[in-house]
Amino acid sequence: MDRGKKLTNFYGNKNSKIYMDLKDIVRENALRFLPAKSLFRCFGVCRDWKHLISTPFFAHNQSNSFHSVSGFFYQSQAGVPSFMSLDPVAYGVPDPSLKFLPEPVDIRSSCKGLLCCQGRTGYKAYYICNPVTKQWEKLPKPDADHGSDPAVVLVFEPSLLNFTADYKLVCAFPSELDGYEFEIYSSEKRSWIISREICFSERKLMPKSGIHVNGTVYWQTMGFGITAFDLISERFQLLDSAVGTLGMRNGKLCSAYIHAQNLVVNMLSNTYSNTMQMNSHAKMWEEMQPKIHVDISLPASSNNNASGRYGYGHGGVVFIGGDVVLLSNGNKFYSYDMKKRASKDLGELDIDTKAGIVGYVNSLVEL
Repeated sequence: MDRGKKLTNFYGNKNSKIYMDLKDIVRENALRFLPAKSLFRCFGVCRDWKHLISTPFFAHNQSNSFHSVSGFFYQSQAGVPSFMSLDPVAYGVPDPSLKFLPEPVDIRSSCKGLLCCQGRTGYKAYYICNPVTKQWEKLPKPDADHGSDPAVVLVFEPSLLNFTADYKLVCAFPSELDGYEFEIYSSEKRSWIISREICFSERKLMPKSGIHVNGTVYWQTMGFGITAFDLISERFQLLDSAVGTLGMRNGKLCSAYIHAQNLVVNMLSNTYSNTMQMNSHAKMWEEMQPKIHVDISLPASSNNNASGRYGYGHGGVVFIGGDVVLLSNGNKFYSYDMKKRASKDLGELDIDTKAGIVGYVNSLVEL
């Protein structure tokens, strides 16, 4: 009869099965959404998780799933690369000084987990690296002279179809014809190509202001302008700029600054507004509403565009990407989460004001 069966064992086995199912669910559906440093901490959970996280296939999935801004690379006063984490427990790299590279470098650009640096010796080669895995590639010498402060932008979009990073490095350099030309390195072709397009303009680019959004690279220019270069058509366009630091939010180019303790964000909505018919109500920039009050003591003169990655000494917005905003008051830095409406004091940092600050994603992307 059934009276002799131990029901307690039945329920115990049932709970054990539920636990195993939950572990499998976490392993298959949640781990890939974690940042690299958190994943390395998961090595101690069990042997299966450690093996899974160590596979190239998992690194590929994680690089396609985790895209949150994790912190910022910058140059110290001594010229040494350093990393400022938004959450030291969750985000980090094993060697923030990038000593695994074959020579001292300057940080130039970053995109989706990859970092672009430039050497200080010889022809000052560009290096593309993942500071988490310490993998790196040295690019061949460009055909053009990019100058001492190159306006380079790293372009990388993770793809489910590519298990190794397929990236481009775009540089706008002064032309002998009084304008700017564009040289592009393709990791797929392993070579540099100078575009036939020439931007005839007296506008001087601000080298560290470059950003890539949806196939177009944008640089801010002196005098509140923007030079845009479409990577597909290889055509340039001159745009009117909104005040502030360029960034990307919700997949669109944006500009942000601080005014009267409010964070003002303008979104690029129509790049052809200057060609519309007269009396048209179309606007190139739309201000995001409502304004966000930032409870941080910042200079009253923060509503300028002499901030961001190209000299933040005036205070205000240094970086905006997704929901993350980096603010500065001299060498004092704060992060602000636009979704949570919460700020965090990141402390005072020994940063070279002439060098750039680039946002970084803690990714396992393979080179």
